[in-house]
Amino acid sequence: MKTALIVIDVQESFRHRPYFSDRHVSEYLRHQNALIEGIQRRGIPIIRVFHVEGEKLASNAFAVESGHVRPLQGLADFDAALTVHKSRHSALVGTVLEVWLTQQGIQKLIISGIRTEQCCETTTRHASDLGWQVDYVTDATLTFDMQNADGSTLSATDIKTRTATVLEKRFARVCTVAQALEAA
Repeated sequence: MKTALIVIDVQESFRHRPYFSDRHVSEYLRHQNALIEGIQRRGIPIIRVFHVEGEKLASNAFAVESGHVRPLQGLADFDAALTVHKSRHSALVGTVLEVWLTQQGIQKLIISGIRTEQCCETTTRHASDLGWQVDYVTDATLTFDMQNADGSTLSATDIKTRTATVLEKRFARVCTVAQALEAA
């Protein structure tokens, strides 16, 4: 089965958001980089996705003009088979990604990146609905604590658990880096 890895929104822009925390970054990068390196050894194409939105100003961390729409420091270097800029949560909306994957005969996607419950989960659900088989590599995703409406904190760990729970066997096979590489 022809496979591709999608690395979603692993970009410096996040360091400029008030919710950003370095707490899980090194662990995440260790897993993300192991996935990238394993995929490269297998000759599987890697797609790089950057999130770009808002005003085209240097002060907007998600604008190309800011200089922050670039790989997160510490991310393994790789030659992307395709790089897309998206402005929606799903990497398949408003980009050439769906057409490119179809033209390449890709049948299975491996999803990784930032944020677990947002762009990674949304792309996973969308890809599944469009017919791709999806491996969601939860340890190669990163997110941050969030505040509930009542002011309590929902931890990044709980968010990752919730995302894995709702995706498993509905939209994806939730797996570790080792399991994704074994099945690639």
